[in-house]
Amino acid sequence: MLRSVWRAVVTAHVVAVFGQPVFAGVYLSGDFDGLGMHGVGADVVTSLCLVQLVVAIVVWARLRRSWPFYVTLALAVAETAQYFAGTAGALWLHIPLGVFTVAAVVVLFTAVWLRPLDRRGALEAVDA
Repeated sequence: MLRSVWRAVVTAHVVAVFGQPVFAGVYLSGDFDGLGMHGVGADVVTSLCLVQLVVAIVVWARLRRSWPFYVTLALAVAETAQYFAGTAGALWLHIPLGVFTVAAVVVLFTAVWLRPLDRRGALEAVDA
């Protein structure tokens, strides 16, 4: 159950993150409604990352796997900086950090779907 919740939250996060460059492109193409969609998308992405952080804490507590927490914490810091750089108009930081966060969420999504999220003790017992 917890593994499914973890995968679902990360999947929702990656889908929302993919929307952000699309909305930015809509705005840059001359449709000024795209900026509003980009702003709402930023709220959704940030909220999903915080939900993901809570789920990662539960994963750490229940399954003894800390890497989901640390990766999600790094993403939360990057996305928060991204959010404030965007609202401040600091495009010199907002755009490269956006590229980084999209890539990082895709790598996390890939890891979540390719690596089983088993309890650490169970993995050690199999190796013995």
